[in-house]
Amino acid sequence: MRVGMGYDVHKLVEGRKLILGGVNVPYEKGLLGHSDADVLVHAIMDALLGAAALGDIGKHFPDTDEKYKGANSIELLRHVKKLLDENQYVISNVDATVIAQRPKLATFIPDMVTTISEALGLSDNQVNIKATTEEGLGFTGSGEGISSQAICLLEEIANFQYDDRMEMRQCAGCSGCCKNS
Repeated sequence: MRVGMGYDVHKLVEGRKLILGGVNVPYEKGLLGHSDADVLVHAIMDALLGAAALGDIGKHFPDTDEKYKGANSIELLRHVKKLLDENQYVISNVDATVIAQRPKLATFIPDMVTTISEALGLSDNQVNIKATTEEGLGFTGSGEGISSQAICLLEEIANFQYDDRMEMRQCAGCSGCCKNS
């Protein structure tokens, strides 16, 4: 089992859409960045890449590359999932927190969960998203920016076996089916 954590922060500015978890959140400001600046998805990508020891989003999607200017972070997340598949990792779960004084995000969280879980090929109960404020403290509390933190758990495919119905199940490590036997 491998654990990864991710963190991202972007400044709030006028004239940009606020995209969080792949969802357009109506607000008078948006996040400044080379891509769509989705801090939630960026933190999740960094957690996943870190757990797999595959670097970070800057390595895979550098802000110096015009190809990623204005990029949809959900599409980048799909690419991260493809990298995990190629390296034979299975995502067990993702847990993330968005830190923002405003806007209130509770009504948007179910759509964020669905968008992220679909991009990663997960069920909604494998993705948890929370939102909190910093009680008016710091740059997020003053409304200057939004940050996000994420953690994930990955399993190596070698730690799983298939049953008679060809359904994957976690290996107990005692039946001789994997390297842990």
